[in-house]
Amino acid sequence: MLSAIGCAVNRGQETVGAYVDDTCITTLVKARFVENTYVDASSIRVETLNGTVMLSGFAKSVTEKDTAEGIARGVKGVKSIKHEIAVRP
Repeated sequence: MLSAIGCAVNRGQETVGAYVDDTCITTLVKARFVENTYVDASSIRVETLNGTVMLSGFAKSVTEKDTAEGIARGVKGVKSIKHEIAVRP
């Protein structure tokens, strides 16, 4: 396992740069969720691996789910989205 400036490279990633990029993507997506009034940032989890963003958790509506996905797609560096957001009745 490699490390640099306190960042460990793990999850099968090859470079520190890839890890940092994924961390930045996750942070940006979460920040945009917080800024958006339609998305409950505390209910949706964000993880990024090699530019693929995984969204999971719960949304109050299909609109919230779709908005979360749209926000994530709009972040620079996102290659694809996998979502497992469930809509709570």
